[in-house]
Amino acid sequence: MFGKVGGAVLLAKRKLNNNAVLCIDSAGSEMIAMGKGVGFGTLPREISPAEIERTFYNISPADQNVMQDLPADVVLFAAKIIDIASNELPYPLSSNAPLLLADHINFAMERVRKRLKVQMPLAYDVQQMYPREYRIGQYTVERVRKEFQIGLPKEEAVGIAMNLLSAKAEPADQTEQDEAAQFAEMLEEITEIVEGDFHQIIDRDSFNYSRYATHVQYLFKRIRTQTAIDSENIRMYKSLREEFPEIADCVSHISDHIKEKWGYELSEEEQLYLMLHVNRICVKEGL
Repeated sequence: MFGKVGGAVLLAKRKLNNNAVLCIDSAGSEMIAMGKGVGFGTLPREISPAEIERTFYNISPADQNVMQDLPADVVLFAAKIIDIASNELPYPLSSNAPLLLADHINFAMERVRKRLKVQMPLAYDVQQMYPREYRIGQYTVERVRKEFQIGLPKEEAVGIAMNLLSAKAEPADQTEQDEAAQFAEMLEEITEIVEGDFHQIIDRDSFNYSRYATHVQYLFKRIRTQTAIDSENIRMYKSLREEFPEIADCVSHISDHIKEKWGYELSEEEQLYLMLHVNRICVKEGL
């Protein structure tokens, strides 16, 4: 659950960063409170509603540390988008939806800053299949431009739409439940490949894993709809293979597994996509 500030005084007990603290509300429930400079000062201490811009409930301990990685303004922006999405969509969103969306938007903005272009020609299919989510994605891209002065590519509306779909609290029908089960099985198998190649255990309860899983299942969705990634980064693919040979080998193992299990051969663009996200989870998990 996520929401705006209520009227009761909160007890801040642990600092997450300068703008986020772990609190206990008047009912004894644990939550995260965000506000400019709210993390300064000696803790524990009482904080008033006037100091808080946003609260987040039901965030697992593993996900709480995401506040250390994400800019507060991006998290607050994503929370506002999720408010709108919750009113527009016919299904409930999970409690960590704002954090997942914030991470997605932050990563998209980083790609723009680094001039990394990944074009995904899914707009027509997503617009037809998920018009509500796509419309929210378009709106979000425009709001990012106005609020952060960063022009995300228009295709990013697709990524945001898929992010919202991944944030469903529960699959809607049997078909979606079956697909979700298949994706979960493949995700676990891929993660085991990463663990085997790097001889480490990945924490399935961490936020790093949660966002890695979201991006990988996004790839699964494209595979199932037979919609390939199209980008202008072949040179980057070759460069990354040379710079990170262990990651490249791991992604080759994953690609072989997907081909064996689903009969689908990943393109170089899709392997690049996986390299970026496998590298990211490896860096975050210290592999």
